[in-house]
Amino acid sequence: MFDSAKIVEKAKKSSFYRWLLNFLLDRMIPFNKPHGFRVLEIEDYYLKTCIPYRKSNFNHIKGLHACALATISEFTTGFLLITQLDAKKYRLIMQKLEMDYHYQGKMDAYAEFRISEDWLRDKIYSPLKSQEATVVICEVKIHDHVGNHLTTGLVHWQIKDWSKVKTKVAA
Repeated sequence: MFDSAKIVEKAKKSSFYRWLLNFLLDRMIPFNKPHGFRVLEIEDYYLKTCIPYRKSNFNHIKGLHACALATISEFTTGFLLITQLDAKKYRLIMQKLEMDYHYQGKMDAYAEFRISEDWLRDKIYSPLKSQEATVVICEVKIHDHVGNHLTTGLVHWQIKDWSKVKTKVAA
């Protein structure tokens, strides 16, 4: 097996490890593989991903499909959160997804999401000291290659300590 945390850490500075990370993500999240999403930049508190302008991401008028744009919004926010949270301690589940579509995508597009240590403390760690779960709203914007603002997504993630989860995980 591989150590995904080490690969993520190395991907922050190495194009080879970014390639390896993308290769592994395609296998770990097979639903996203046909879209060809790619992690382009990764830092401790920042993630930039690409949704390529290709047939598998087209709608009926050869623009980027609304659902593909929503999916990369979910992926970008969730992946950055999961790299900062201990997956053995916290369960992360999408509660709601809101999308505003501003401009038709007709070329590669890029989703960006940024948080901070203060954001994590204020929105996740502190609330979980006194409540069972917390919901964080993550704003992600997608722009095309020339800077047109395509979408603004609000992804609502419920975060809960695994010890507070009442449903059983299927084996």
